[in-house]
Amino acid sequence: MITTNAYAAFNQKDPLGPFQFERRNPGPSDVHIEILYCGVCHSDLHQVRNEWNGLSIYPMVPGHEIVGKVLSVGSEVKKFKKGDLAAVGVMIDSCRTCKPCHQQMEQYCVEGMTGTYNTYERGTKTIAQGGYSADIVTDERYVYQISKKLDPAAVAPLLCAGITTYSPLRFAKVGKGTKVGVVGLGGLGHMGVKFAASFGAEVTLISTTPSKQKDAERLGAHHFLLSTDPAQMTKFDSYFDVILNTISANHDYEKYLNLLDLEGKMMVVGLPSEDPKISPFSLIKNRRTVTGSMIGGTRETQEMLDYCAEKNIVADVEVIPVQKINEAYERMVRNDVRYRFVIDLKTL
Repeated sequence: MITTNAYAAFNQKDPLGPFQFERRNPGPSDVHIEILYCGVCHSDLHQVRNEWNGLSIYPMVPGHEIVGKVLSVGSEVKKFKKGDLAAVGVMIDSCRTCKPCHQQMEQYCVEGMTGTYNTYERGTKTIAQGGYSADIVTDERYVYQISKKLDPAAVAPLLCAGITTYSPLRFAKVGKGTKVGVVGLGGLGHMGVKFAASFGAEVTLISTTPSKQKDAERLGAHHFLLSTDPAQMTKFDSYFDVILNTISANHDYEKYLNLLDLEGKMMVVGLPSEDPKISPFSLIKNRRTVTGSMIGGTRETQEMLDYCAEKNIVADVEVIPVQKINEAYERMVRNDVRYRFVIDLKTL
């Protein structure tokens, strides 16, 4: 077994603190990675604070936006060698035999994917622990190659915020001529703006915060819609082909559904703690659709990382020492980050 240092939550109320646990020894198909950087996702906060239907398992080492350097590989590993840069995202296993797994859409595994943390390693009673730690051991299938051209700290959020926005925009066939509204300019939203603009869409950032207009334009948005202004909302009624809803706070879905044009789609990627309510009348007008999307499979995640290397797309990040994680959580609640915290694990 490998003794690993980390920061963990021990219950839903107390601050995260130092923790030591055991990783498994690498098997034939495993990659052992020294973690250099780990992004801080809003879902980390939700799970640490047990805000998702009481599903939290403690002690919990959060973190599923992982970039690191390969320490060793098993005898059957083909894609990696010692010293390579490598990344791990939201999942570390799946059944590998069902239809979604055969299509490399493992996030929709019939049995349920195995998350990077807050779950049990498949077929065991060992708690899977995430990236706020010194290292990780993961099967090669769920490890990704990343370009040396990009800043590794800024790459880390691509493993969740990046693929979570890339996948639904690709599914909706966003391209030149598509009118896209991105709701919320946070960790997810800022990546949604970057991707939609890079795909050639006409992009509008929709926000409750007027001060975000300048940043939205810097990131690639062509327009800004202040959702608290009734006149502006009326102007954009039935306007968009696609709305990417990234809001993780509780909010009114219908407000944004009314902005969709004929056969428009609202792609939901934000995860509020309360279930939303939707009137059927908002759906039948213009034959609108509400579609959920969960990260991406292994093939699409690698595709996204390759695309980002080609187009020089990374997240906007604020790098912090691990000792600042509790402060970072409080700042996330206040929406005081532009736009993703990333932990430098050499501070562990």
